[in-house]
Amino acid sequence: MTDQKPGVLEHAVASPATVSNRVWTIPNVISFARLIGVPFFFWMIWAHHDIAAIVLLAVASFSDLIDGRIARRFNQISRLGQVLDPAADRLYIFATVLGLAARGIIPWWLVALLVGRDMMLAALVPALRSRGYSSLPVNFIGKAATFCLLYALPLVLVGAGEWALAPVFTIIGWAFAVWGTALYWWAGGMYVRQAIELVRAGAENR
Repeated sequence: MTDQKPGVLEHAVASPATVSNRVWTIPNVISFARLIGVPFFFWMIWAHHDIAAIVLLAVASFSDLIDGRIARRFNQISRLGQVLDPAADRLYIFATVLGLAARGIIPWWLVALLVGRDMMLAALVPALRSRGYSSLPVNFIGKAATFCLLYALPLVLVGAGEWALAPVFTIIGWAFAVWGTALYWWAGGMYVRQAIELVRAGAENR
């Protein structure tokens, strides 16, 4: 029997002692609430209700921090939560970039870069699931990318307004957007590498 690759295999699927199959946990309820807010958030951006959209995004971001702490503190980490949490982050990012692009605030090529990265990762899901892996662990680079993008896009939105400090917000927002996009693809490359290692290791252990 061949040796397993330690880094990826140990973390690809967490230990049953720490991850449950429970659905109705407090963190999952919070994540569901965040997901429900996505269409309302998109509509607010589309309808130019910018302040309301930024407030909703701030609440969603705060709830993201809270549900993670609750899950770790009270041992409520679940497989469903490991899917819902990053899914909510991505949907808020997509809703923001689509809304901003539709309003002409950001270019469509930025939308293509962000959506294309996740389409690339989505193509790996069937191969992983066929070998019993539900999802890949979120790495630090991925978290940093999400933070940068969720911080950048509202700043770009604020910078689109007609007021004295708008150019400052635009510059800061775009700086975070560029770094966030670069980190997003860097993390995507790391996920692809992990997925390939998992598939190869699974084939070797058969």
